Amino acid sequence: MEKQKLPNSTLILVFGILSILTCCCYGVIGLILGVVAIVLANKATKIYAGNPEEYTGFSNVKTGRILAIIGVILSVCYLIAVIYFYATVGAEGMEEMQRQWLEQMQHA
Repeated sequence: MEKQKLPNSTLILVFGILSILTCCCYGVIGLILGVVAIVLANKATKIYAGNPEEYTGFSNVKTGRILAIIGVILSVCYLIAVIYFYATVGAEGMEEMQRQWLEQMQHA
């Protein structure tokens, strides 16, 4: 009997990578993609554990899960930082800091 590819194994890997790449989008997009990848990875792991001889692609699932966990951690850290800066400095203060940073970059 020919081995089947684990369902969503490539999708889990892609979502894990995207969760790291999008963690700086205020932390929200990376967090969503990371959580979805972790949930899909857990389902795929259960399927694989039931009959490991029947499936291939478990390495994609493991790698995607690890990347998703890293993406979730980075996204949560970034989201906490954004909330902290908006709570302490406010939106106007953030705009002023960005304006000063841009002026420094133009003069450099």
